[in-house]
Amino acid sequence: MTVNVSSIGLKGLEGYRVQVQVRISPGKESMVIVGLPDASVKESRNGC
Repeated sequence: MTVNVSSIGLKGLEGYRVQVQVRISPGKESMVIVGLPDASVKESRNGC
């Protein structure tokens, strides 16, 4: 099942729209980040 979620990203005091797409499927747990994520996003991936 794929779900699209609208969210907001912040850069300083300015906000911008972000489209997040999540796919849930049975099997082994994993997380894939596509695009150019910030270093903090890459680090948060290790917590899963």
